[in-house]
Amino acid sequence: MQLLRKKVINEGIVLSNQVLKVDSFLNHQMDPVLMKEVGKEFTRRFADQKITRVLTIESSGIAPGIMTALELDVPMIFARKQKSLTLKQDIYVEKVFSFTKQETNEITVSKKFIDPTDRVLIIDDFLANGEAAFGLARIVEQAGAKVVGIGIVIEKSFQPGRQLLLEAGYRVESLVRIAALDNGTVTFVEEDNVGVR
Repeated sequence: MQLLRKKVINEGIVLSNQVLKVDSFLNHQMDPVLMKEVGKEFTRRFADQKITRVLTIESSGIAPGIMTALELDVPMIFARKQKSLTLKQDIYVEKVFSFTKQETNEITVSKKFIDPTDRVLIIDDFLANGEAAFGLARIVEQAGAKVVGIGIVIEKSFQPGRQLLLEAGYRVESLVRIAALDNGTVTFVEEDNVGVR
């Protein structure tokens, strides 16, 4: 995904050796052209999986999730972090720790939107320790449905999330993999290393 890579290089801001800020195109302001291409790429990578639903988590996963669902022509569900007056019963609930926010949230999905026949693709904006992906996968599994894969827009490969998900038997496809965020510079995995300040 050269378009995504260029965005990380040109607009990403390294805040520390653990945190990359991408709020100008992914998780505050969103680039719709980029999101459309992200959806196409996830669809290409998971084309053989007979996906029936896309599942993500609010709010940063919604844009890549909806564009992927649009390309796949399937519904998209997002797990809610906030309590809803209209969503109190017949829900799946999981606890998820956010590395970026350093807080634990209860995420919820209505039971009427996932059933045992579903083949679910999980989409998220970032992969660090894998907490959000595991929480979403547990919801799918509570429903008796199958997780066919996990699509990540930006993976921080220096954190253990990918390895933990792979060890748990999940297929993980990341569009950009970052090896390090040292000295204000992004180093990519398996590609030419390009600096970002």
